Amino acid sequence: MKGFRRSPTTSSGLRGMVAALTAGLLLSGCGAVNNMIYKTTGDVMKGFSRNHTVPYLMESDDLAMGCSMSEATAPLLMSFGRVTSEPDQLAVMLYLSSGSCAEEQAREHELAGLAAMYAMDATAAEDAFIRQKRAHTLAARRYLKGWQHHNSHYGNPDESECPDFDDDMDEFMYMAGLLSGLQALNAQIQATSSVGVPFNTGSVVGRATQCLDNKKWWGAPMGLRATVWAMIPGTQPQGEDAFERLAIAAEQGEEAGVRLGHVFQAIAALNKNDEALVKSVIRDHAESLEANPASEEWRFVDAMATNMLVAISDRLWVENTGHRTPIGQFGAFWDDQREPVETMDLDDLL
Repeated sequence: MKGFRRSPTTSSGLRGMVAALTAGLLLSGCGAVNNMIYKTTGDVMKGFSRNHTVPYLMESDDLAMGCSMSEATAPLLMSFGRVTSEPDQLAVMLYLSSGSCAEEQAREHELAGLAAMYAMDATAAEDAFIRQKRAHTLAARRYLKGWQHHNSHYGNPDESECPDFDDDMDEFMYMAGLLSGLQALNAQIQATSSVGVPFNTGSVVGRATQCLDNKKWWGAPMGLRATVWAMIPGTQPQGEDAFERLAIAAEQGEEAGVRLGHVFQAIAALNKNDEALVKSVIRDHAESLEANPASEEWRFVDAMATNMLVAISDRLWVENTGHRTPIGQFGAFWDDQREPVETMDLDDLL
């Protein structure tokens, strides 16, 4: 009997199997290494953005730059949630900022529609208002995401106690999440179509502001709560006056150089259809800008407040004149009484 002889086919098949197993082990090892690298990178990016990028942005007054940054980097930073923990806290800022980008577009479309109405161009006006509602829908979706990530990180305010904040930035991001929730509800109303924002969000936000230090945050928590009282029937506690609280919050904001309280005042006045009060708030804000510099630490928030009030001023100007607030006339209005100009009687010289 001749000795056993391995066939070429058997030998090559065995070598192929070994090679395949080896490659699989190597590739799985590479995958594990890559996942570890991705996770580390994600954790580093989250920490850096939270501790440095956001504070750096808050010291800037370039709203357009902040808007572009949030829209451009949100997909990148949020994708790290696939390899590490979800960046919920950072998402609050990203979606609040990107939501404001869409809301800015909505305001531009509204101004275009109002200008078309002033010019008696019904077709152009209708088209602009359709674009406005689409932009509000996008804003509502973004704000809602910010509110949902806020609740994932801090807990639903209606179902949990006030969180223990790690530092001031942690507390600020909590307040930013509350703003995102209220803005989500407002944008959904403006869009006249539901994107899933619960209609009790305003009440929830109002109660949650009690977790914040009102004095530390320029009167904004009280202003936010009073805005909810002014806008949502039945939410104002007995013995409280929303507009008195709003006036106090506005004064605190002026002193701190973070004039968010003026925005809350104007929103509540608009809801009440009190144009005289709206104008008064805008005048106060314009005068305050001359008298008190913005807080160095929170320039972005103060600039955001000014931008929103300029938008309200523009709306009033366009409705009544067909054009926006003239350059250098923020705080003034088309129907202001002009001071009499002293003239010389030339007859006395003749």
